[in-house]
Amino acid sequence: KRRGAKVEVESDLMTPYMRVSTREQAESNAGMGAQWRVIDGYANMREWRLTETREDPGCSGKDLNREGLRLALADVREGRSAGIVVAKLDRLSRSTLDFAELLDEALKEGWNLVAIDLGVDLKTSGGRLIARVMASIAEWERDVIGERTKDGLATKREEGVRLGRPRAVSDLVLAEVVDLYYTKRNYAEVARRLNGLGIPPAQGGRKWHPATVRSM
Repeated sequence: KRRGAKVEVESDLMTPYMRVSTREQAESNAGMGAQWRVIDGYANMREWRLTETREDPGCSGKDLNREGLRLALADVREGRSAGIVVAKLDRLSRSTLDFAELLDEALKEGWNLVAIDLGVDLKTSGGRLIARVMASIAEWERDVIGERTKDGLATKREEGVRLGRPRAVSDLVLAEVVDLYYTKRNYAEVARRLNGLGIPPAQGGRKWHPATVRSM
C-alpha cells in the first residue's frame, strides 16, 4: 500500500523494536533481554498483542538508517501493526530531530509511537503532551543549529575565508577561461574551445559546458 493511505488495523497490535550498539551488547542493562522484559510487561499492562520483534543488534542510534527500524516502520506504514513500542527512547533514536520526525509522521498517519521510559504514548493524553513538548524542543534545536550556522558563516566571511565548493582548476586554467571569455563573449564558444584544447574540466567533469564556464 502506498504511504499515507488509510489502513484498517487492530489498535492493540503493536510492533516491538529493540536495538543495542556493539559496545552495549555486553551490558546487561542495555541488552535485548532487558529491553524485552520492559516491553512485554508494558504490553501486558496495556493488553496489547505484539507482532514479530524488529531488532538492530550492534547498530548505532545516530540516525534512522537501520534494517530493523525500516522493517518496524514498514509494519505500521503497510497496516500490519498499529504502532511501534520501545523500552527507551534512545533505542529508537539518539537524535531529538529524528524522533520528532517520526512523531510527526505517526500523528499525521494515525499510528502509535511509544517510548516507555519517557511516558511517550500517542494514544494517551499524557503521552501526547510529552510528545508535543519533545517536538517543541526539536524545533528549538533546529532553530539553534540554523542560527549557529548563519553566525559561523558570517564570521568566516569577516575573516576573509572563501566559502562554498572549492574551485577544482588551477589559476592558469582559470586565466585561460577568463581570456577566452573576453575574446569570445560566448559561454558555449568558450566551452568548445576549452574542450578542443584538451583542458581538464572543472569539478572532475567529462567535458566543459556553457554553465560551467558561466559559473567560473
